[in-house]
Amino acid sequence: MSVQVETLEKLERRITLTLPAEVIQSEVESRLKRLARTVKADGFRPGKVPMSVVAQRYGYSVHYEVMNDKVGEQFNSAVNEAKLRVAGAPRITEKEGAAEGQVAFDATFEVYPEVKIGDLSGAEVERVSTEVTEAAIDKTLDILRKQRRTFQQRAAADGAAEGDRVTIDFEGKIDGVPFEGGKAEGFQFIIGEGQMLEQFDQAVRGMKAGESKTFPLQFPADYHGKDVAGKEADFLVTLKKVEAQHLPEVNEALAKGLGIKDGTVEALRADIKKNLEREVKFRVQARNKASVMDALVKAAELDVPKALVAGEVERMIEGARADLKKRGIKDADKAPIPAEIFEPQAERRVRLGLVVGELVRANNLQAKPEQLQAHIEEMAQSYERPAEVVRWYLSDRSRMAEVEAVVIENNVAEFVLGKAKVSDKAVPFDELMVG
Repeated sequence: MSVQVETLEKLERRITLTLPAEVIQSEVESRLKRLARTVKADGFRPGKVPMSVVAQRYGYSVHYEVMNDKVGEQFNSAVNEAKLRVAGAPRITEKEGAAEGQVAFDATFEVYPEVKIGDLSGAEVERVSTEVTEAAIDKTLDILRKQRRTFQQRAAADGAAEGDRVTIDFEGKIDGVPFEGGKAEGFQFIIGEGQMLEQFDQAVRGMKAGESKTFPLQFPADYHGKDVAGKEADFLVTLKKVEAQHLPEVNEALAKGLGIKDGTVEALRADIKKNLEREVKFRVQARNKASVMDALVKAAELDVPKALVAGEVERMIEGARADLKKRGIKDADKAPIPAEIFEPQAERRVRLGLVVGELVRANNLQAKPEQLQAHIEEMAQSYERPAEVVRWYLSDRSRMAEVEAVVIENNVAEFVLGKAKVSDKAVPFDELMVG
């Protein structure tokens, strides 16, 4: 058949679909006959219900199904004939003025755009690198020691100091009135670790077990508790107990406790370095990929299909609702979430997906099986039983699809970095780990 494709605007197209009315009617009758074999109705034995009763009860829904199926088949056939790549679902509307014995429909839809990627040699990309220093290993070792620290009660005469764990009772009032969340008994925190507001932390320093004091505290304007944000409160604090912390020594006992087989401090530091280098590699890759993707968005010219953006917005809204549900928000699935807040991000995601897809297709950057295997094995090394983690990924198609997406992005990043105007930047370890 010859398909006439009408261009409406940018990526929007329209085609007219015509179907013989007798084809529709014949299929409707055929389906109703099949249905009559199993349908049940009062006063009739199964399989003996008259066609008039079956048609009256199910005729409309069967006719609707047949129209949907036949129009869908006709649409797929037409776009295949015209060699069109359809983006999103078509909008089908019945068309008046069809020839006798025909029914006609207009199918309005979008097509995938032509993606033009400019000269990548002019694209500017920042490539970061980070070194795992001895200081970074020391800092990680300190964190591991803190995770295994013990506390011992201080003498009554000793005042609370930096690093001590204190047990307190407290009550806060604003203008003499208690407020929600402003009172606790047997509350513990460690001085100097940022668990409390700075004024509170400072007020408790130097206090001894059994002492009480009152002090003013100004809540920050951006404090998470909106009822007290920006207000001044008076707190009464009673110190019940002061405990000094003791960190384990960096020795063979600590190394063995952390799973180092030969128990040497050198092997422990080497293990920490290996783990940090793996984490650094993933973070550096993520930073560099983000820089590459920014450059690709700037270098590419294309129209973005509205249908794909709308679909991405829907996915993002569903993701936001799932997140709210996970946090225990009541009726999260009914939460009113305005679509427009996601539209800029959704548009960028779709644009980037189309650009990356074109780059992958044109330059054969698909993920190879050995790349997938290597990536999974590398991720698995940070777990206690790597072989089980590898099996966990390989056994699930959706998890493998996620790995494939990451590997393809890595391939794209390497390809672009090999062509772009690259500026190298050394990023300190602490900055990378925070970012």
